[in-house]
Amino acid sequence: MTTLGTPNTKSQTKLMLLGSGELGKEVAIAAQRLGVEVIAVDRYDNAPAMQVAHRSYTIPMQDGQALRDIIETEKPNHIVPEIEAISTDTLLQLEAEGYSVTPTARAAKLTMDREGIRKFVSKDLGIRTSEFAFADNRDEFTEACLRIGFPCVVKPIMSSSGKGQSTIRDQTGMESAWSIAQDGGRTGAGRVIIEGFVDFDYEITLLTLRHKEGTTFVDPIGHRQDDGDYQESWQPQPMTERTLAEAQRMAKTVTDGLGGYGIFGVELFVKGEEVIFSELSPRPHDTGMVTMISQNLSQFALHTRAILGLPIPNIRQYGPAASHVIMGKGDSNSPSFVNVDSALKEEDTDLRLFGKPEIKGERRLGVCLALGDSIEEARDKAERAAGSVTVVL
Repeated sequence: MTTLGTPNTKSQTKLMLLGSGELGKEVAIAAQRLGVEVIAVDRYDNAPAMQVAHRSYTIPMQDGQALRDIIETEKPNHIVPEIEAISTDTLLQLEAEGYSVTPTARAAKLTMDREGIRKFVSKDLGIRTSEFAFADNRDEFTEACLRIGFPCVVKPIMSSSGKGQSTIRDQTGMESAWSIAQDGGRTGAGRVIIEGFVDFDYEITLLTLRHKEGTTFVDPIGHRQDDGDYQESWQPQPMTERTLAEAQRMAKTVTDGLGGYGIFGVELFVKGEEVIFSELSPRPHDTGMVTMISQNLSQFALHTRAILGLPIPNIRQYGPAASHVIMGKGDSNSPSFVNVDSALKEEDTDLRLFGKPEIKGERRLGVCLALGDSIEEARDKAERAAGSVTVVL
């Protein structure tokens, strides 16, 4: 039997978010609906989840001592990493001392960089991935690109939302790709992964939920990315029963290998009926924001229930649904949004503005959601709604 306390009292149940972006914000809201006290931590002030949390802290997230100090002060019941760039060695130590890390500290460490998860999946579990190699310097990078061949994809081993990622079409693009990867990594310049380009028919995110009663799959989510950065997603992605079963088998194998409770965003390429592993996040996924309109329990509600040991009796999918991002481009510390009413004038549409306090360059600032009679209609509605919102910097 699960017991939950009351925030700011001696019975409190504390959940600490390590990373406080738009995904963490929705986890915070889902947790607070169940009376959980939420502490938000990130590297910058006024991050989205901080705006709805009971308390917040700003620290260098890879500073192990700073991270330990806050955790030992707050003594949270649940530590929930929501970004990759965290001192995972500190999490391993704290877990060994009795703290609960979602899904596990080992999962956070393995997936914090592309090298750990790729080697685990391909070598330890024997699951098919694209061809890959790692490089620490320009000479190793050049050799790996030439060996793997073109086109190929280059990414920092630690980044998110497509930062630092590019596709090399031929040898002339190698110098630019190396520079982009060095500038875009979460920890600055350094090691990169070179991946053979996969000629896929479509790619999906298979949200895989590990909870006390077993493993549950959310209906597959199709998505479109530009250089690794999510632009739109839709659910359910049509798949044959055989292909879906193979995707679920693959996702369960990987998530069972990582262990723990919570939702995992498993990204897969599909070519015909062949399924190829791409990436994995041991937390809610940006493409999964479509679940805020597509089903009775969003990925954030599911993640929270699994963390707290609560039942998942069913997931009811409402039919064709889509999400489309609202992007801002430029520099500002107080963005605003014009024509928001137009984004909500059509039936079965919704809007989330993340509350990000600043933008430098290009940044995802919101998402529009829509239901439709078909995937195409839902995608069109979500795109129209997003396109009607003007970002003022």
